[in-house]
Amino acid sequence: MFNLLKTAVLMAAITALFMAIGAFIGGRSGMMIALAVALGMNFFSYWFSDKLVLKMYNAQEVDATSAPQFYRMVQELAQRAQLPMPRVYLINEDAPNAFATGRNPEHAAVAATTGILRALSERELRGVMAHELAHVKHRDILISTVSATMAGAISMLANFAMLFGGRDSEGRSHNPIVGLLVMILAPLAASLIQMAISRAREFEADRGGAEISGDPQALASALQKIQRYAKGMPMQAAEHHPETAQMMIINPLSAGGLRGLFSTHPSTEERVERLLAMA
Repeated sequence: MFNLLKTAVLMAAITALFMAIGAFIGGRSGMMIALAVALGMNFFSYWFSDKLVLKMYNAQEVDATSAPQFYRMVQELAQRAQLPMPRVYLINEDAPNAFATGRNPEHAAVAATTGILRALSERELRGVMAHELAHVKHRDILISTVSATMAGAISMLANFAMLFGGRDSEGRSHNPIVGLLVMILAPLAASLIQMAISRAREFEADRGGAEISGDPQALASALQKIQRYAKGMPMQAAEHHPETAQMMIINPLSAGGLRGLFSTHPSTEERVERLLAMA
């Protein structure tokens, strides 16, 4: 319950930040336009984000005929979690990773790379897919998509504010230094909020995944193994679309510069420690 409340507060904060930048650019009318844009973006995210993300990663849908073992595993875990059967996808990618997407449990999809199928044992892979189904059950997939969309839009608006300046409610131009500060600080604040949302949901999905699979040690082992394999093997699609990194079970980005400081994932060591405590 606490994590749900925390997520709601953080989502309100990222929406308020978006409106504040709109107000900086165009006063009260700018704030209302920003609100309308935020609502429009959230509407688009709700209906079309899953298709967009799956296309970004060139994910191919599979079934009981094309990937029988993997499909049956997801099917059995979905039944254990009392969830509708999600669509199942494979991504032809060496980097081991997996994610879930969709607007609700009735319209969900889970995807895994071919690399993770090769890297993990069947028991470990089962733990990973249970984690992704826990995201579906907790409806994290919609929250993460909306927060990623809003964070990207805030960065775009902040750059716009720097290039064209801003005006107060009486039409007077803001100091250019203020515009520079907005350009730097607003995306930073959005990243921190997005990071807080994502980290809270990852811990909950680890806990939920361990309960669904009944094997927290398998998920702990999988996380350690994925972390080892993923080092030095970033996913190219994720590098091109870093806003989607928070959807993955392990951060798929190369951890250079500020990107490493503001990871959307908690440390693997802490996640493993919590899972082993459950066992």
